[in-house]
Amino acid sequence: MMWLFMAVLSAVFAALTSILAKCGIRKTDSDVATALRTVVVLVFSWLMVFVVGSAGTIGQIGARSRTFLILSGLATGASWICYFKALSLGDVNKVVPIDKSSTILTVLLAIIIFNETNNLPVKLAGTALIAVGVFMMIEKKDVQHKESGKGWFIYAVLSAVFASATSILAKIGISGVESNLGTAIRTGVVLVMAWLIVFARGKAHEVKTVDKKELVFIALSGVATGASWLCYYYAIQNGVVSVVVPIDKMSILLTVLFAYVVFKEKLKPKAVVGLCLMAAGTLAMALWA
Repeated sequence: MMWLFMAVLSAVFAALTSILAKCGIRKTDSDVATALRTVVVLVFSWLMVFVVGSAGTIGQIGARSRTFLILSGLATGASWICYFKALSLGDVNKVVPIDKSSTILTVLLAIIIFNETNNLPVKLAGTALIAVGVFMMIEKKDVQHKESGKGWFIYAVLSAVFASATSILAKIGISGVESNLGTAIRTGVVLVMAWLIVFARGKAHEVKTVDKKELVFIALSGVATGASWLCYYYAIQNGVVSVVVPIDKMSILLTVLFAYVVFKEKLKPKAVVGLCLMAAGTLAMALWA
């Protein structure tokens, strides 16, 4: 099934996004970095639209689809802003598991809204495993505010909530719309939102002072994001949301590996067990749900 393969590719590119983005926000403000990388994603998205030849169908998109694509874009923008703020304050291995917990809410909403009840016991059991795994990867001391990373936990939780809303709204909005075109439209909304926040917070002047090396990583993370989105929304449009989302979120496996190699961030035994439970829950839903 092509949509299943695309979901796996989405996870690979999503993992690269987290690592490249972390490298690009060591000195650069997270809001500025988000706005800059969205420009790259937008260009990448529209290039794909013209490659597949779907630009001419933009006038055929109905009002309902446009509305939900815009709402999905707003949710994505909010999720990004919270996610990269959390990454700038906390460790990748702490932020990513919480962000990926959006899987739990998304699966439950997909069951209710889209009536995806096929093999329901497997889906619920898999979701429970993911929930326990996320809990085990988060230590109590991690959520306490510290001077070195104050507030990262709150931003990570908000990122997960908005990410869940993104998937549900996009599934509705992308119905009857070519997936690349839908992605490009959503990205335009994210771009406007990201730059409005940069200007509203008086950070526009910081764009000129962005470290060149970090700018390269920001641009690369934008390319990785664009590739991940294109694969993800193809899978969302053609597959089962409650299966696609968990697979996409298992980018955490690669993210943890990359974080160890690049940032020397190690997991404690308890967190390793939690990661294995998340993987088991996702695999169960992918194979039997």
